[in-house]
Amino acid sequence: MVFKFASIHSVRLTKITVATIALISTVLIATPVFAHHAFGEIVPSNGVEGFLSGLAHPMIGLDHFAFVIAVGLLAATKRQGFWLPVAFLLSALGGTGIHLFTLNLPAPEVFISFSVLAFGIMLAMQNRPNLPVLVGLGTIAGLFHGYAYGEAIIGASMAPLVAYLAGFTIIQLVIALSSYFIAKQIFNKPESLRLRYAGFILCGAGAAFLSAAILG
Repeated sequence: MVFKFASIHSVRLTKITVATIALISTVLIATPVFAHHAFGEIVPSNGVEGFLSGLAHPMIGLDHFAFVIAVGLLAATKRQGFWLPVAFLLSALGGTGIHLFTLNLPAPEVFISFSVLAFGIMLAMQNRPNLPVLVGLGTIAGLFHGYAYGEAIIGASMAPLVAYLAGFTIIQLVIALSSYFIAKQIFNKPESLRLRYAGFILCGAGAAFLSAAILG
């Protein structure tokens, strides 16, 4: 009887997970996911606009938002996992600097989308890569995410630029830490099935982003 209940419960969870992935994928494909400018195409002209634009970019850009959540969730599976969001945030600042210095990274939107898929896969795995590998991958991903952030601030003066950098760093830190502590409190164990289900959902989102990036 107990086995039968467990089987029914497992099937229901699987159906819910698949349905959620399908729903999110549909919504994300239908959304202009790379329209990341808080003020349209207008470059921020003062510190307030720069800060608000920085706060908005990782939220409006659903690919960025999903990835930062994945960073926080994966960090929760490791001892001293806080180094993963730290590495990502610092690298994102570096990626923005690369763009501001008019250096180019290849196919940034494709790599950003792939990063969501890859981190979703790692979160869904039972045996995940160790922390140094995750930190290394997070650092690489941060360069591409930061490079994309730089597009919205090209041509701005120093005050809105600094405010923009502060804004997107703060909001990403808040998102990552929120995901981290939620995972610690709710999912409890690194091998939690619920944490793996979250990984499957992020895989669906990443696949949708990647399809949109490749197919245009």
